[in-house]
Amino acid sequence: MGEKNISTGGAEKPAPPRHIAIILDGNGRWAKRRGLPRTAGHAVGSENFRKIATYCRNIGVEYLTVYAFSTENWKRPEDEVKTIMRLLGKYLHEAIDTMERDHIKMKVLGNVAGLPQELRELVAKTDEISSRYEGFQANICLNYGGRDEIVRAAMRYAADLRDGKAPEEIGEAEFGSYLYSAGIPDPELLIRPGGEERISNFLLWQCAYSEFYFTDVLWPDFTTEELDKAIVEYHRRDRRFGAVK
Repeated sequence: MGEKNISTGGAEKPAPPRHIAIILDGNGRWAKRRGLPRTAGHAVGSENFRKIATYCRNIGVEYLTVYAFSTENWKRPEDEVKTIMRLLGKYLHEAIDTMERDHIKMKVLGNVAGLPQELRELVAKTDEISSRYEGFQANICLNYGGRDEIVRAAMRYAADLRDGKAPEEIGEAEFGSYLYSAGIPDPELLIRPGGEERISNFLLWQCAYSEFYFTDVLWPDFTTEELDKAIVEYHRRDRRFGAVK
């Protein structure tokens, strides 16, 4: 890995990875510590995603993928799920205007068919806008699970094989084309705020060689300075990919 730097306001900082993935963890605990309902934490966390995404674009990150709502999150209290869906809808509405103005691409990864109708329509709109632009891309994982993604990819491949559209033997690259993330490079850095040290069924295939960075800072308190710390730590890692330097 090179030691390329970027200039930010006169200060030199390590160049960021091409693709950063973040698990947005700790919203509920952030609210609980302040005597607020868990839903308040999700509202603050949603706004923080906007700030971090803007910062990532400004420092040269090409792809940002965040874990916003997993296939397991449907088990949460009904009012919390409804609030998250409402916030996601609000964010997508606002993002559509931003995408048009700043030529930003956005892709939703996950089982979109399982989302409410309004969200499905907004996702379709963001897909249409994204098809017109090149540049920074934000990926939002909604109704997403890593194992579910791999199973669905296998089912799609099996269907193509049955219909004579796919060969009997394929490699990793060919199988990857059946994943939600087809065409997106794997993340070099996976960040998890919130104090937990696991990836919780997030990008299981794509993170095979990602560097993991865990921090106790809860997502609503995760600042651009915290992101800089993660990038500095990433540059300290010795990425050999199974080889010897």
